[in-house]
Amino acid sequence: MAAGCSIGGGGSTPTAEVDDSNPPPATNVSILRQKPMDAYVSLGGTIKRCWFSPVDGLLPAYVYRADVSPDGNKVQISVHQKIELGRAGVKTYVIDFNQSGGSTVISTQNLKMPPDMAAKMQFDLNRWKTGASDCSKEMPPAAGAAPAGAKSAAKPKPN
Repeated sequence: MAAGCSIGGGGSTPTAEVDDSNPPPATNVSILRQKPMDAYVSLGGTIKRCWFSPVDGLLPAYVYRADVSPDGNKVQISVHQKIELGRAGVKTYVIDFNQSGGSTVISTQNLKMPPDMAAKMQFDLNRWKTGASDCSKEMPPAAGAAPAGAKSAAKPKPN
């Protein structure tokens, strides 16, 4: 993939300007014995299918963007609030895949996603990293509010 290429829904529409100069610390870190690009391919397809499906996705009010470094040793998936014409607005959640020796370190940051939805997203990522591939609507025990099997559609937080 060429330098500066983005992968994600909605084609090559521009993203809105966002101040990311002071991001919060990573909220979760894990290590996989895959290269970042391989880990991204494994998880990215499931993320798009489960969270961004136009039929029954977990995050209908959000869009997905991915940036891959030219050498494939760094990948970032960012989740943005969806603005007019399906373009990316405010960045709300980030998943980083970084090379570390022969493994990939995956870290997540919740920038502006509602806490219960960020907990659900982390719950899904943890399941998928261990081999699950289903799009369960089950909420993590810590999120508590929704019973197992309930559907929760994330709505953007007002600025």
